[in-house]
Amino acid sequence: MAVEKICAGFRNGNKLITCGNGGSAADAMHIVGEMMKGFLLPRKIEEFNPEFVRRAQELFPADVEYFKANLQSALPAVSLVGETSLITAFSNDVMPNLIFAQQVFGLGRRGDVLLAISTSGNSDNVLFAVEVAKIMGITVVAMTGRRGGRLRHLSDVSICVPADSSHTIQEFHLPIYHMICLAAETEFFGRENLA
Repeated sequence: MAVEKICAGFRNGNKLITCGNGGSAADAMHIVGEMMKGFLLPRKIEEFNPEFVRRAQELFPADVEYFKANLQSALPAVSLVGETSLITAFSNDVMPNLIFAQQVFGLGRRGDVLLAISTSGNSDNVLFAVEVAKIMGITVVAMTGRRGGRLRHLSDVSICVPADSSHTIQEFHLPIYHMICLAAETEFFGRENLA
């Protein structure tokens, strides 16, 4: 179900937004890395984005081969955890537990998907981001632990792994989100999708 929601968002021209704290922040960034560049499959732009190559040939013919050799087709994804200046300014000037909610409010669009990661399911900053997402018509996929906390009940899809300690929950999350990334990549960049 999580893969279906995320792929539906991409198919409709929307993006994936990720957030989490601590190790889950690292996971949020890791997921974006797998979506925005080749994970296991080649994503040659001449195969999946020939219009870009055509325009590059028209506008920058000296660079088109370099682009073709190095740029990779992407699944649009953004992590909310790396905006240090915004996070620290908002935490200092406004309210620290709204750091992700503010970014969802500013970046999110109806039809996007928020992948919210919290091992306890009760992280205030993640929960407020989810609430703002729901208000805005953004689908919420959660990754959490066995109990799921409040996050489990606020999300459209909840992945609750069978563990209770943060480090074990995070170990379970890794293969799950790698599977999600691979499934999305296969959906859009598998050989059968070539034009």
